[in-house]
Parts: sequence; C-alpha cells; structure tokens
Amino acid sequence: MNIGIIGSGGREHSICYKLKKSKKITNIFCIPGNAGTAEISENLNVNYNNFKELYKTILKKNINLLVVGPEEPLVNGIVDFFEKKKIRVFGPCKKASRLEGSKAFMKKLCRDFNIPSARSIEITNVKNIKSSLRNFKLPIVVKSDGLAAGKGVTICKTKDRAIKDVKEILNGKFKSSRKVIVEEFLSGKEASYFVITDGKNYIPIGTAQDHKRIGENDTGPNTGGMGAYSPSKLITKNVENKIKKKIIEPTLKGLKKKGYPYRGILYAGLMIENSNPKLIEYNIRFGDPECQIIMMRLKNDLLDLIETTIDKKLKNKRIKWSKDKAITVVAASKGYPGKFKRLKEIKNLKKIKLNNKQQLFHASTIKKNEKFFSNGGRVLNSTVLNNSLKKARSKALKILDKLDWENKYYRRDIGHQVIDK
Repeated sequence: MNIGIIGSGGREHSICYKLKKSKKITNIFCIPGNAGTAEISENLNVNYNNFKELYKTILKKNINLLVVGPEEPLVNGIVDFFEKKKIRVFGPCKKASRLEGSKAFMKKLCRDFNIPSARSIEITNVKNIKSSLRNFKLPIVVKSDGLAAGKGVTICKTKDRAIKDVKEILNGKFKSSRKVIVEEFLSGKEASYFVITDGKNYIPIGTAQDHKRIGENDTGPNTGGMGAYSPSKLITKNVENKIKKKIIEPTLKGLKKKGYPYRGILYAGLMIENSNPKLIEYNIRFGDPECQIIMMRLKNDLLDLIETTIDKKLKNKRIKWSKDKAITVVAASKGYPGKFKRLKEIKNLKKIKLNNKQQLFHASTIKKNEKFFSNGGRVLNSTVLNNSLKKARSKALKILDKLDWENKYYRRDIGHQVIDK
C-alpha cells in the first residue's frame, strides 16, 4: 500500500515515523514534507490546497490512502473532494471541520448540547463592540472566528486593548473571517485530550500538557507550542470520565444529529479547575508538538487504527501504550514568534543517535548540498521516551545541546509543573 501524508511539520514527521513501522505499507510520500521526512519517505513538492493538482499526483504515484496533518485542507474540504474521487482519506468532512474552522460554530454546538465552555458573545459590527464588552470582567479573551495560524487569540488585560483587537479582526486582520468571539477568561490549568472516532464509536488516544509561551516559567508571547509531555498529570480517571461524558460524547452525538458525523482525530483543548474540565477549543487533528510524544508512546499499528476508523469498525479496538512517559522540547529560530532569520545551517544532525526511545523530528528544515538549514520559526523537536520524565527531559536537552546552530533557542524547563516541584 502507498500512503500520502499531507503537511510539512513536526507532527507530519512523527506520523511518517510511526507509519513507517507498519508492515502493510510499501511507500510513504510526504506532501510537501521537510528535510526530516525526506530521510524516511519521498517528499512531493505539491500545493496540498490545490486539490485538482494533488489528485493528479496521487494517481501518478498510485497513492491508496491520504492522512491529513494540518487543519487548513480539512476546513477547505479535502476529505469531501477525495471521497468523491474514491480515494481513502483520514480526517473529518468539511462541515464537521467547522469545529476548528469556526469558533462561532463550536460555541453554538456547546450551547445546543450543554457542553461546558466559557461564556461568550459574537461581534460582527464595530458599533457593537463597547456594549458587547460591558458584561465581561478583565481579562477578556478575544478570538478570530476563522483559522488564523495560531495567532487569532489574545488575552486582553484592558478594555482598550480588547476594543483594538476586535476592531483589527473586524477590519480584516485575518483573511479567514470578519467575525469575533469574545469570551470570559477561564482560570485553571490547560490540558490536551485526544480521541479517535469513526463517527459512532470513539477511543481515547492520549493526553498531553503543552507549553505555549516562548519563555521559561511560561512567560512571554504565545507560540504554536514550545514543548509538551505525556501523559497529562491533570487528567485523572475522575476528570477523564467528566471529559468523556460532558464534552466528547455530547459533541459526537451533536454532530451526528446534525447530519455530519465526525471521523478522525478530535483534540479537545481543556481548562481544568478543581477537577472540573471546560472546553477551550477543538482541533480537528493531532496537535503539534503533542502528536510527537503520542506517536512515541503509542504501541498500536497506526495504519490499522486509521483504516479501522475509515471502515467504521473502531468499536472493538484497544489502544496500547508504552508504560514510559514522553517529552518533546521544541528548538526554534531565535526571535520566534517575532522576527527571525531563516536558512541558518544546523550541524551535527547526523551525529544524533535515533531509536525507539529518542527521535529528532523536523518541523521547518530544508536540505541543500547535503547540509541542513532552518526554514521557519519552530525548527526541530527533540523527543524522548523514558520511565522518568526528568530523565527524558535531560536527554532531550542534551540532544539539542549537541547541535551546532547559531540561531537555536529552546526552553529548558518543559514539564516544570511536574518535574521541578
């Protein structure tokens, strides 16, 4: 079987790594991939949002199954397009993808099916901003309705800042929408909960704690994620039962009732306070960098899980996990999430020992004349499996310390909430 993986980040490299272990797979193609995926698959330089061109490539390479990594093509309807072409594809349909593609859609679903979430209001007109903000205490959370590449959410400490951010979105700051969701600020601790579902049945497929802030001790601006560990210490059996009964199950039942059952990976971003979870947001795919640690801990054949989901036969499947814990530390270009320099050479990559316990997943890298270069904000993911989370972090940091790369930056305190207590 030939598999196509859509995407170019650390998430896609880790999916590629995991699928490579399946005996059913003949060839893996990563579209477009990066320098890391090129080491274990064939990269195809195709615009995955141009479905017609992508279809031609899939026919040419005889690709039997597509695994979609990023959210954008899912929101754009890649699943619907290829299902009509009789190509098997893993991910939710366009209508179900609105869980991430439209925050207004997600919030309405929460209201309709009594899913615990932050109190919110929609704003579509500049004239309504001040009156809409009156009923919200500081800080105020301002969100762009559509996709914004992780830059569409701000936590505003003053009303003036909230008004400014709302105006910018309404005036077209993001191409995806001119609608704003304003939410109450939720206190507590964040956690990530993942399930795989065939539209009727679902199975939990991991928990994780992400670190979004750029600086040590969770300070500074938000990023796409500077590191993560799994499993989450916040999600106890009691909390997990609440997540399933109050959040996951009403969501899946609600979407099915609306006529577009959800199939694929569903990622719930949660705020947990006093053992009570509330839904912050849904993602319609694996998180990045959470995917990297989940792929390291997962013992199942990933292809088998994917095919079972597509065939709607997930009911009797069981997920098997490594008893070890996992951590990933993201190495970024210095200056990220602000301005940074690209195309800085990364030396010593080939000297890093890679095995079932430690991997260096590429996020934004290119290879020229047998040399590796940085090509984005988040560049590499040092990912380690160990029975001790503290030892895992230490090993992950040693891997990054060995790299000769003048522009590298990474946090040394990932997992500090549980390791450094």
